[in-house]
Amino acid sequence: MTRDLSRLLRPKSIAVVGGGAWCAAVIEQCQKMGFQGEIWPVHPKAEELAGLPVFKDLAALPSAPDAVFLGVNRFITVDLVGQLSAMNAGGAVCFASGFLEASAEDENAAGLQDQLLAAAGDMPILGPNCYGFINYLDGALLWPDQQGGQSAETGVAIVTQSSNIAINLTMQNRGLPIAYMITAGNQAQIGIAELGRGLLDDPRVTALGLHIEGFGDLRAWEELAAYAKSVNKPIVAIKVGKSAQAQAATVSHTASLAGGDAGAAALLKRLGIARLDDLASFLETLKLLHVTGPLPSNTIATMSCSGGEASLAADTAHGRDLVFPPLNERQKTDLREALGPMVALANPLDYHTYIWRDVPALTKTFAAMTDPQLAMTMLILDLPRTDRGDPEDWLETVKALIAAKEQTGGNFGLVATLPELLPEDLANELTAAGIVAFSGLNEAMAACEAAAMSPSEERAPLLLPTPTVTPDLVNEAEAKTALAGFGLRIPKAQQAPGKDALPAAIDAVGMPCVIKAEGLAHKSDVGGVYLARGTKEEAIAAAHAMPCETWLVEELVDGTIAELLVGVVKDPAHGFVLTLAAGGTLTELLQDGRSLLVPASDAEITEALSELRIAKQLNGYRGAAPADMPSVLAAIRAVQDYVMAYAEGLEEIEINPLLCTAETAVAVDALIRRKD
Repeated sequence: MTRDLSRLLRPKSIAVVGGGAWCAAVIEQCQKMGFQGEIWPVHPKAEELAGLPVFKDLAALPSAPDAVFLGVNRFITVDLVGQLSAMNAGGAVCFASGFLEASAEDENAAGLQDQLLAAAGDMPILGPNCYGFINYLDGALLWPDQQGGQSAETGVAIVTQSSNIAINLTMQNRGLPIAYMITAGNQAQIGIAELGRGLLDDPRVTALGLHIEGFGDLRAWEELAAYAKSVNKPIVAIKVGKSAQAQAATVSHTASLAGGDAGAAALLKRLGIARLDDLASFLETLKLLHVTGPLPSNTIATMSCSGGEASLAADTAHGRDLVFPPLNERQKTDLREALGPMVALANPLDYHTYIWRDVPALTKTFAAMTDPQLAMTMLILDLPRTDRGDPEDWLETVKALIAAKEQTGGNFGLVATLPELLPEDLANELTAAGIVAFSGLNEAMAACEAAAMSPSEERAPLLLPTPTVTPDLVNEAEAKTALAGFGLRIPKAQQAPGKDALPAAIDAVGMPCVIKAEGLAHKSDVGGVYLARGTKEEAIAAAHAMPCETWLVEELVDGTIAELLVGVVKDPAHGFVLTLAAGGTLTELLQDGRSLLVPASDAEITEALSELRIAKQLNGYRGAAPADMPSVLAAIRAVQDYVMAYAEGLEEIEINPLLCTAETAVAVDALIRRKD
């Protein structure tokens, strides 16, 4: 269900219910920010609150309010939400705590949340246990504490589950215009994805930033990503916390490789949401997106009057998906004309100090450096402290940068390597001029990388996680047979249900062969695998020495070019995680894996395989024959198709190794954990 959040988030009338400092602060914040609508305090006993006359109850209000701040206890909150819903109010912020988030301490908390949802019906409610929201565009602040923002005509919207982080983000002094700051609380009714959709509906919002602890409704996230793409508004996120499926990997390597937040990372990439690791880079990326929108590519250039800064810029970008393209002939010609013969021309560019204070020459240099092949051209400039130095000469350089922007229309940024050396008033001036004012060199590189992320492609809907079960370990032979039904190539095999059956099983398969102990998860680690290249008698003796009573005898596959692990783990938070990694004995040694979500397209799978360290082996290393990649893809599709068909009761699949040869791809070991 997609609710209409317009009245709640962009109200013409605000009711504030309750007394005390929290509610007075809401009224004062709105007044200070110049809210033009009606503000109606409500309290059964007070006569005045924050200088405004008080209504005794909701029924006494002139009309149904658009937005309501409920600064009362949890029991009264439930009752008032019911009244507001019946009045057709636009929505409410539930400040009180003690609902589902307190269920570990209070056995009544979950039931009270159910009552709250029933009382709200279709009326939107934010929270409970949240600070509310700030609308800097219209001066509507249903916010009971301090905040550091300013009025804005356009800006970015930010949603977080942490009220304290929200307060801190409003205090930023980086020249980032914020349109909305919203805290989601425990998301009893409205999740982050639905809030994001409501914010993107405002044409004044340029980009969306999300601080996420958990995703919840995956379909809502898919809808948010699709809508953001349709309105061409980018989303960036910080995702914290660990997936609920990250448990001890006692059965397979797949669970270890896909543990932690691999599912979250795969989900964000699938949705086309760039992920940042820290709040500073998060804000700088939002700033870049507000000023320029998404970058068309990952090509950048930097300019500085110091070789040290040029080297630092190159090193800071190293390891990121960013490219410093070499100067083309037009750039070289124009730069040589601007700088003369004594400057070595390169990207990053050290333009030296020969033209320091010469605004026309600086302008000509900066204009010459930018080019259609570049997504972002950055000038590195740290200004002196005004209390201990004079920034006048540096401000002349800023004038030249603004003039170059006006002349060329290219994407420009100014980067202070140290965030404290970019004054807020200058950051605001640059933002207004269409230049990104980057606070911090590392943050600038992170922002460029994130802003150059390709938008998500249209994909099939995610396979949603099924209810968690306590699974059984399926017999290897049965697991292979089940997967072979979906096209997986498996070796010729014969089971030996006891010692007496071993000779016949070996004869049926033929020598050389592989003998495997049945019923063990990590067979090779405990002596449960024997490559029988000698005599039949040696093979039987080796089998008898294994810690088991039944065996699987298989044909020996030769000509292996590379070994892959192909695994799927059900992640209750994010769906089914498909992991591709170096297989066999290299799995734990290399930890070389990539994770996707089911269903993954052939293009996604091919890209993931190309990013593995063993990709060189797959492609034919040092003149060796390459693996048969169509067969590899077919094997991975077979595993994925099985998951799609039999997701109910499935917890995990692992093929390790998938032997990749020049002619085929053969699964020589298979593990399935499921409950039928």
